[in-house]
Amino acid sequence: MSVLSQLSGTLVNVVTVLLGTAVGLAVGGRLPERTQRTLLQTLSLVTLFIGLDMAGSLNRVSGGAVPGVILALVSLALGAVIGEALGIEESLERLGETLKRRFRGGGRFTEGFVAASLLFCIGPMTVIGGLQNGLTGDSATYVLKATLDGIAALALAGAYGIGVGFGALTVLVVQGGISLLAGTFAAGLLGGADPQLLKTNPYVLLITGAGGLTIVGISWNLMLAGLGFDDRRVRVGSLLPALLIAPLALWLATRLG
Repeated sequence: MSVLSQLSGTLVNVVTVLLGTAVGLAVGGRLPERTQRTLLQTLSLVTLFIGLDMAGSLNRVSGGAVPGVILALVSLALGAVIGEALGIEESLERLGETLKRRFRGGGRFTEGFVAASLLFCIGPMTVIGGLQNGLTGDSATYVLKATLDGIAALALAGAYGIGVGFGALTVLVVQGGISLLAGTFAAGLLGGADPQLLKTNPYVLLITGAGGLTIVGISWNLMLAGLGFDDRRVRVGSLLPALLIAPLALWLATRLG
């Protein structure tokens, strides 16, 4: 399978994010501030629904006698401690500021870059779509995700500006990396080459649930931005290590249970 086939869905996703950002920049500046805030609040409500829907997968997994929600709680708590110790949130902000200076971005560039990067790359569609595209060349999941991300980019760009468009770089690196590595590692690690079976894999369910809770945090941040209270946001970047800790927690709970 060619590299282009493996990256086809990712490239479509990058294009839709850029197009959505361009439209958002063109239209957003002409809208009253009140309308921009309402659109941001609308996006936060849809994001909340997506996050809660993902978090519901925790009801379908357990590690022995330990419910999935407890495993997610432990993973998020440990992830927060590690994430704060590593300064992940600050690293994302520094990257955003570097891009802002390099490309002379203005306004809320860094906030837009961080919010878009996290929103676009946290979720089951990122993982499952990458495995499908990388293993079989099927880009259907990523094309669907690209549509959703394009709409989200449009709404975000109206409020945050051009920084949202640079979230396309994160999409290219994260999704492209998963797709290219899928053929080498995914089948062995996740128990089978059929990506459709991964949707019921307990490890994927737990990662999806923990990821859903972090997306709820993104929704909260978007709502606060729409209300003008950015200083009370959830430090979602610091929770990212939880997505790596979750499968380890499940493996340990299963062995001990």
